[in-house]
Amino acid sequence: MQILHHVLVTKMHFCHMSINTDLFTKRCLEDHELVVQVQASMTSESKFIFRKNYAKYEFFKNPLNFFPEQMVAFCQETSGTIPPSQLLQNFLNSRSCPEIQGYLYVKEMGRKSWKKLYVFLRRSGLYFSTKGTSKEPRHLQLLADLEDSNVFTVITGRKLHNAPNDFEFCIKPNKVRNEVKELRMLCAEDEQSRTCWMTAFRLFKYGILLYQNYKIPQQRKTLLSHFSAPVRSVSENSLVAMDFSGRIGRVIDNPMEAQSAAMEEGHAWRVSSNNHICFDFIHRTQLWFHSRISREESHKMIHQQGRVDGMFLLRDSQSNPKAFVLTLCHHQKIKHFQILPCEEDGQMFLSLDDGATKFTDLIQLVEFYVLNRGVLPCKLKHPCTTVAL
Repeated sequence: MQILHHVLVTKMHFCHMSINTDLFTKRCLEDHELVVQVQASMTSESKFIFRKNYAKYEFFKNPLNFFPEQMVAFCQETSGTIPPSQLLQNFLNSRSCPEIQGYLYVKEMGRKSWKKLYVFLRRSGLYFSTKGTSKEPRHLQLLADLEDSNVFTVITGRKLHNAPNDFEFCIKPNKVRNEVKELRMLCAEDEQSRTCWMTAFRLFKYGILLYQNYKIPQQRKTLLSHFSAPVRSVSENSLVAMDFSGRIGRVIDNPMEAQSAAMEEGHAWRVSSNNHICFDFIHRTQLWFHSRISREESHKMIHQQGRVDGMFLLRDSQSNPKAFVLTLCHHQKIKHFQILPCEEDGQMFLSLDDGATKFTDLIQLVEFYVLNRGVLPCKLKHPCTTVAL
């Protein structure tokens, strides 16, 4: 019972993902789903993994990033831009649930060929038009039912299914375990539209439940904050000025004396012979540092944990052995910033803005850009980490 409880609690902090290694499909479990029930319906080819997923509820914060206006029917039917709050309300309201529309490549049942169709996602199911973009009932045919199905990302669709691109996903009935012929294979035109289709599927299927899953942890944090003492920063709570020059250490109460001591200690640290050891290795224990991974691997890690603003990692530069690279996600795009060593008064520092802002090590650099945007498009918010169980 204790183990089961731990697994269910962990879902609140990590993306609990079901992967079918035979069909090469994966999906995130929702917080209200019971792990044991999902496991009972899984095949021997399936497994669970735990991974941070910062984008699981990101659409509640930035809905316009997930639902382009050209894909939301009522945005096209009304003049002007729909406010984000109204867009979410319409998704959560069963009587005003919006319709998602657009072109999808659909794999023909029992064949290797794909057909490009104009598709509509409604709460009642996924439909395609037999006549262009017509919405008339006589021109609509059901592609998949949402009630007893789940949506999965297809990992290697182009290789396995001859998909037209890498943006494949599928709708799988719950009663079907591994029969590929029963899966409805679909392919979007780009990553943004695939994200839109899959997010809308989750909202149409679970609606208000997702909003409750998103709000409940936040409400608990707010409730706890009312009964606990105000939390100060780490620097305020645990760092005090101390003088160890005598036989017994003492706390330095005088602010001027504390400042002077800090400056002397900082200078002594910089000129010490061991400075280069800290410079080289102090950051390697940090969860956001991933050593010698490639540019492509850094992209893959950010994709796996959700492309949200402020997700970042640091790695060794492949082109310059003395430099590092900050990989940062902003507006669902991944950007790279080279961190170069620079010298001042005989001392070595690190900088990503050509020496305008200098740091003694990578930890100091990260801490600065967590608090300040500086030359970056956004602050560092979510460290991209590797979770191994």
